[in-house]
Amino acid sequence: MATLLTSSSSLLFTSQSSKLSSSSISSLPRFSLSSFSHSLTSSLFNSPSFLPTVSRKSVSVSAFTVKASAAEKKKVLIVNTNSGGHAVIGFYFAKELLGSGHEVNIFTVGEESSDKMKKPPFNRFSEIVSAGGATVWGDPADIGKVLEGKAFDVVLDNNGKDLDTVRPVADWAKSSGVKQFLSAGIYKPTDEPPHVEGEVVKADAGHVGVEKYMSEIFENWAVFRPQYMIGSGNNKDCEEWFFDRIVRGRPVPIPGSGMQLTNIAHVRDLSSMLTFAVENPAAASGNIFNCIEQKKQLLTD
Repeated sequence: MATLLTSSSSLLFTSQSSKLSSSSISSLPRFSLSSFSHSLTSSLFNSPSFLPTVSRKSVSVSAFTVKASAAEKKKVLIVNTNSGGHAVIGFYFAKELLGSGHEVNIFTVGEESSDKMKKPPFNRFSEIVSAGGATVWGDPADIGKVLEGKAFDVVLDNNGKDLDTVRPVADWAKSSGVKQFLSAGIYKPTDEPPHVEGEVVKADAGHVGVEKYMSEIFENWAVFRPQYMIGSGNNKDCEEWFFDRIVRGRPVPIPGSGMQLTNIAHVRDLSSMLTFAVENPAAASGNIFNCIEQKKQLLTD
């Protein structure tokens, strides 16, 4: 096992077999980031064929930041969903990559003129463009036509939840020499969340098939699993709803007894984790990444 510690987060990955199936996926190598103030997870595939060595190592640093000056600059494509809690991932990931000196294109599902694009984070995409990134809209099934003539080192799919949706992107990426992908939580329901590393995954979830397919066609890949994400620019107004009621002195309804345990994650943590994996493909290759808060949260907290 190899461990990397920072002042605000800790990274843990273990090396095991990288063969995927719906029954064995929970036994895959895992790379967990535990943040003091936030938490999360997602998925990815990259290039050199290399898995973490079985050794023990601990390093302390003052910050969890990576600059492209110390790593190879990459051309990254982010295939981003057009709604929901994961929409903000592409936005933050793009900003993190651009800040580290990489080239970024965001392919958003749908049409630029859609009413969905009037909501965050899409109405803030000008921040991506002004930082040197590019944005494009379209149907993932036509990704080859939309991006004709463009080449990328890494592709992060932040859209598909089943193989039918993801396959066109994955097949195009494979034929184009690209290697990377994103996954979202597929744990079975549990009576006592938050989920812990090693829990059984939801075998009938569509993304199990996605992860299996990734492992079959890509030499190097990794999976990241986020939980409840927060952060400015979120497509959902969950956070605003709570604060709106609090500042107006209104009661905040909670389900059940309120004693359920959960985990809240900041999208900036995930974007840093993804960027670290892009810049360290050998460490990420063939692993599943879980990112969780060190402190369990009750709904009453």
